[in-house]
Amino acid sequence: MYKLRTEGGKRNPIINWALPERIFFACGACHILAYAFLKAYLDCGFTPVWIRPTKGYTGNHILVVRDKLAFDYHGYSHWPTLLAHMKRKASRWWPGWDADLIRLPEEVLVSESKSRKYEGLWLREPKQFLFDATPRAQRFLQRFPAPHECAKGIARF
Repeated sequence: MYKLRTEGGKRNPIINWALPERIFFACGACHILAYAFLKAYLDCGFTPVWIRPTKGYTGNHILVVRDKLAFDYHGYSHWPTLLAHMKRKASRWWPGWDADLIRLPEEVLVSESKSRKYEGLWLREPKQFLFDATPRAQRFLQRFPAPHECAKGIARF
């Protein structure tokens, strides 16, 4: 959970693109990072999960999860601990905040039209950022090792 301080920073493509990597993938491009991860680690058992705030709240986030292992802009995390952290942090900003966990098909992450089929979800496609966000996500992934029990490692793009 990350709350952008710059007013309108998610909507302004120049400001959004200029954000540091970690913040960029925390605020508005988390789904692109999740998709890049899934493509890099084919057949490693990860599933995209949308943390959808309950009605009346903000704080959407998409990450990939396999059992108790999660990956997002933080890198790898223990999924139950990360979710509890996000809930605590969001509740400080928005008292009463809660969220549903929605598994998403992989193709939804890079398709605006497919994402719109889920109530409350509206994702930008990689090329709808100032520049194509996919290469940026692929470079960011290289900071992290391959997930445990995934022998193939990063698929080269």
